[in-house]
Amino acid sequence: MRLLVLTETYPPDRGGMSESCDRILRGLAREGLVLDHLSLDVVHFDRRASRFERRITSAGSLLRVPPEADASHVLNLLWNELERDGDLQAITHVVAFGGHLPLLGGPVFAAWMNKPLVTLIRGNELDAGVFDPRRRGVLDDALRRSAAVCTVTTSHAEKIAALHEGITPHVIANGIDFDLWEATEADIARAAKIAEVAAGKRILGLFGHLKNKKGLPFFVEALARSGVAEEFHLLLCGEVESPGLLEAEGVSHTVFPVMDRYALIPIYLTTDLVVVPSHYDGFPNVLIEAMALARPLLASTTGGMRDVLTDGGDAFLFAPGDVHACRDAIRRAARASGEELRRMGNAAESVARARCDARVESSRYLEVLRHTQEAADAKRDSRPDAGFGPRELSWRERRR
Repeated sequence: MRLLVLTETYPPDRGGMSESCDRILRGLAREGLVLDHLSLDVVHFDRRASRFERRITSAGSLLRVPPEADASHVLNLLWNELERDGDLQAITHVVAFGGHLPLLGGPVFAAWMNKPLVTLIRGNELDAGVFDPRRRGVLDDALRRSAAVCTVTTSHAEKIAALHEGITPHVIANGIDFDLWEATEADIARAAKIAEVAAGKRILGLFGHLKNKKGLPFFVEALARSGVAEEFHLLLCGEVESPGLLEAEGVSHTVFPVMDRYALIPIYLTTDLVVVPSHYDGFPNVLIEAMALARPLLASTTGGMRDVLTDGGDAFLFAPGDVHACRDAIRRAARASGEELRRMGNAAESVARARCDARVESSRYLEVLRHTQEAADAKRDSRPDAGFGPRELSWRERRR
């Protein structure tokens, strides 16, 4: 099995999408190496690249492509590169990992290569693309032409199925590598030091790119008017889109800059609860990172939160955008005893280990790829001769 993977988010990019892409591909390479002889030709539309740069990797190859403003130009150049230097006959699948260019180029490349397309919808592609007239056609075409569609949440799968009759997406939750995501004694000691900034208040942690869709302004305003704001200290780590709001609402807070992923572990450990107040979302890595470290959640019931969290069991939940329900959840979190929060945190960790193991994630993607390949092989075997004569050799082939 050999995959041509198109992605706009891949290391050294930062953020949840890049982490997810890297984790999924590493997991596929690990799980599929022996039985499936799986290899990966990754095309990364990398804004840091100034030219096409290809290198050999342990799993296959990595081609860095500068994503120019003219999408048609860069995709035509990429096709030339693939025809010239790639063994297209050896490719078994084209995989589009979200993003505009993968969704635009993936269906065309798969058709030209006569290979099945597998489209991975992470969240923003659907949430933003379905209502954007400039992106909607690209999204719909990719979904219609896909041999398999994978999403990370049940709600996204339901929305896709409702819009496209005949498409039943596979729901595969984001995973985490529990062998790597563990707290050390140094992490625990650093967490205790960080916690001093809260001066004894209960700490609420928010992580990642805290933009408006993630619900930060909504949550800060709800907290300020909850009647229990003085009992909490907000600890924010990442990019804050509306920093002035925190001062304007007079909410006790500390802001940390963007950090490397594993540097976040002591920040997570500092928190009493992790807050995910998104208006709409996919399956945020923050969710499972917090759960894996036994942190209870204060979260909206959208995206992955709806799939894995239970109100009162491992989280205090509220409907997205419901300010009254959000205030009630904040008050319930304020009333909860330390023992209750520890119980909820342990429950969250148990759920994460049962449902969000990276090895299970990899095996489920591999199963989709196997079934897709089997269906494509059966379709080719049963297809009658289309009536075309033998393909004329290209000038490149004649020169060899």
